[in-house]
Amino acid sequence: MAASPYASALGRLNPEFPAFLPKETYPLLLATKDPNEFAKVLETTPYAEDIARVRATHSGASLVELAINRTFVRRNRHAFEATPFAGRSVVGAYLGRWDIQNIEMILTAKAKGLGVTETEDHLISSREIPAGLYAGAMNLDDFRILLGQTTVEAMVTSLVRYGYGATILPFLEAFERTHNIFPILRALDKEYYRNVLAQARFFQGDEWVVRALVQSEIDARNALLLLKGKAHHLPVDDVVARWTDGGTLTATLASDLFSARTVPDLAERLASRFPSIGEGVTEFESAGSLTGYEVALERERATSELKRLRTYPLSLSVIFAFLIRNELERSDLRRAVFGRLYGVPADRLTPLLVSPRL
Repeated sequence: MAASPYASALGRLNPEFPAFLPKETYPLLLATKDPNEFAKVLETTPYAEDIARVRATHSGASLVELAINRTFVRRNRHAFEATPFAGRSVVGAYLGRWDIQNIEMILTAKAKGLGVTETEDHLISSREIPAGLYAGAMNLDDFRILLGQTTVEAMVTSLVRYGYGATILPFLEAFERTHNIFPILRALDKEYYRNVLAQARFFQGDEWVVRALVQSEIDARNALLLLKGKAHHLPVDDVVARWTDGGTLTATLASDLFSARTVPDLAERLASRFPSIGEGVTEFESAGSLTGYEVALERERATSELKRLRTYPLSLSVIFAFLIRNELERSDLRRAVFGRLYGVPADRLTPLLVSPRL
């Protein structure tokens, strides 16, 4: 029997999983009084090297975020390099989300009139590693060129050379009239999901786990869209117009679900598909925030998907299990450090973290 091409990936990535923060680290981080003290705790973890690299130029939350992003990008690059040739198109398409996130961040910042420096600090890049992670079409210099454009229109024109022209040019005229950036962002998101699902075709036999993973993300995204629409009293037609196709939760079900009277009522209806979503009601009733629902969806998805991925270690699953753990840790650390920045009590932040409860 021929050896699996993923045996090497398993051998390269398995020793890296212990580098993810243990759950005991998070109470220490949440007990800090500010982001600078938060950074000192991170210096006792695998983030120490990147904290040291950016400490000379940054401090506080910016220091932490830059260090988190550097570590995040390096880990993603390691996963991509460990991927056998047969799986690189799928993994590359998936990692393209960070190119998309950077483009959306730059477009939004430009539409709001924000400066170059304050935007660049938040790009998903470790400075010496291309933001495209060797899998995307764009590197850090490309993003800097975009940041240097004086208008959104000029940025959109520049994006044509990277293959995004067909996606966003049809919306440029409407933007010039309305200055509403949302249709462009939505078009980028829709094209991203379409491309990942297209790359995860069934030609190797293990791509179905990636399709299921992406579909679960789309479902969670659409469920949160319903909750946001209900919280902001939007008409159902406006909500359906923002729907992301490709998941198992279809737009045809949205009207029935959306007829719920309140946000908690809607969450109760969604519980048949997302059993843990009710965990978000406390945060919503106490602070009027949907963050609790968002975290409940994220945690339930992470738990079920990681369990499924671990069942098939000699496949694309080992790559995506690593990528998901990396994404969750970055999300939790960012939520924690900005919680410390704005003085959110630790007992309120703790339920909003995903990794410590996996």
